[in-house]
Amino acid sequence: MIIDTHCHLDIKDYDNLEEVIKNMEGNYMIASGYNLESNKHVIELVNKYDNIFGTIGLHPSDVTEDYESDLLFIESNINNPKIVGVGEIGLDYYWEKDNKELQKEVFIKQIELARKYNKTIVIHSREAILDTYNILDEYLGNNKAVLHCYSSNIEMAKRFKKFNIKFGIGGVLTFKNSSKLKEVVKELDLSDLLLETDSPYLTPEPYRGKKNEPSYTKYVAEAIAKIKEVEYEEVLEITTQNAISQFDLNI
Repeated sequence: MIIDTHCHLDIKDYDNLEEVIKNMEGNYMIASGYNLESNKHVIELVNKYDNIFGTIGLHPSDVTEDYESDLLFIESNINNPKIVGVGEIGLDYYWEKDNKELQKEVFIKQIELARKYNKTIVIHSREAILDTYNILDEYLGNNKAVLHCYSSNIEMAKRFKKFNIKFGIGGVLTFKNSSKLKEVVKELDLSDLLLETDSPYLTPEPYRGKKNEPSYTKYVAEAIAKIKEVEYEEVLEITTQNAISQFDLNI
């Protein structure tokens, strides 16, 4: 079994969505929402497909001043048994440089929401790793979290390990210029890692340049196995158990 712990299955991105989902038959996906429209779609997917779980949240690039209605929607749907986390949430100082304080405010409110309902948080952090760390240090407590598409260095990863956290590893690991991420994967234990694709983005080799999909998770697992010099089956077994535990998946 393989679990893609972070993918986007928006209709606008796939004209063959049914086929993409069928390609994961016998395996599982966690579809991630990021704004009101995508959160609604995630709820539709988890209610329709047995092998899709979901997270709902407000992405930093979608934060506006009138965010309260988005958070109300998240809270009103958070007890759906197939909704296993609050995400994709966090901080993005690459695309959004002018509203950092608002991003922090909404990030903190969503962490508090996740803690209220005992849901895992799924974190997007781009060029904001220190602020992300400091907010988690103050607000996360013992709540479970995932650093989606981890992109910082091994030193920061070791600091984050003080939290109840896993590191999402995706297709970037297969790129030739990913030496920093390869070091992170080599140094961390398999028990720290989750497999993900971030579909339809960040397609792994050998399909880089094409649209990503959850069935390509296997190429990430193969890359991890090669770097850590372990069997592919061991990577699948341990990362699957990591996902089940970190998201409390009923599988």
